[in-house]
Amino acid sequence: MHVPLRRVLPAADSTEIDLADAYAAPLGSHEDRPWVGLCMVASIDGSTVVDGVSAGLSSPNDSGVLIQLRSIADVIVVGAGTVRGEGYGVPKRPGQRIGVVTNSGSIDPTTALFESGAGFLISSEATELDSRIERDLDVIRVGARSVDLRGAFAHIPQLCPDVSFIQVEGGATLNAAIAAADLFDELNVTTSPATVGGSGPRLFHGGVDHTRRYELAQMLVDDESFVFSRWARREAPTSP
Repeated sequence: MHVPLRRVLPAADSTEIDLADAYAAPLGSHEDRPWVGLCMVASIDGSTVVDGVSAGLSSPNDSGVLIQLRSIADVIVVGAGTVRGEGYGVPKRPGQRIGVVTNSGSIDPTTALFESGAGFLISSEATELDSRIERDLDVIRVGARSVDLRGAFAHIPQLCPDVSFIQVEGGATLNAAIAAADLFDELNVTTSPATVGGSGPRLFHGGVDHTRRYELAQMLVDDESFVFSRWARREAPTSP
């Protein structure tokens, strides 16, 4: 069911806002490399899951934000656990690729995502992959013992020509590693109006300590008290 959205920032407006207009494009671009954004939902107390998946925190508008950002992304990068848990399938946008990050090599190449040719793997040199995966799937191998994410993101344009916007969709451990590698240009975060307690992962879970500064570029709210924020990196991330 559609729930009306209102803009709070950059200028408060009581007029209903259309999601497609609010998320019509990334917050910026680079001439020499793709722009990298994150799209996630989290509770007020910071958890990104309820019972292991994000669905319990989401809403129709949150799903709409994800769908809209996916529609403008050339490549989506996501962890293998999230692909399994959230049931990723064939992308709706023709030509869109989905890069699945795995250090273990534990993926099912017979799923629709991979059999369609849309899915590719991002792994390390040490990751053991079965012969069918090596034969049938595109694989980016960067890093001796674990995935070198800076190297992998630098390699994506070679595999996916003309990529200008990469969207990252978690999970939280992958988010933390990408943040530590200083790759995010923008963060698109839905705050779900709930607390969930427990020990669920927060937006960035694990990884090394770091400090990155962002500016609030846009904030929307809806009648169910979901908050939709867009954050732009204050200083440009270091080039991969």
